Amino acid sequence: MKKSLIAASLALATMMPVAALAGPIESACNASDRPQSTRQLCRCIDSVARHTLTRSEQRRAARFFRDPDEAQDVRMSRTRADNEFWARYRSFGEEAQRVCAG
Repeated sequence: MKKSLIAASLALATMMPVAALAGPIESACNASDRPQSTRQLCRCIDSVARHTLTRSEQRRAARFFRDPDEAQDVRMSRTRADNEFWARYRSFGEEAQRVCAG
């Protein structure tokens, strides 16, 4: 039930016009030099982030677009806080891939 609600809200969010409401993930995605980063894809990924990560976690994850080494540092960290964040970040990534792919 929760996944279908998320999917429905994400579908609506990706149809809305782009406004000044871009979140940190969308902004970082749009600013990245990755050729597959379209505005629609970035908007979808940001929408998933809004449903799965806190605002603080979204800002932290957005930094990974500029500095992939930071993501590696967090992934390899032994601190509990980093491990818990990484688990939520991986869950976000899996959900974004499921919802936004295709």
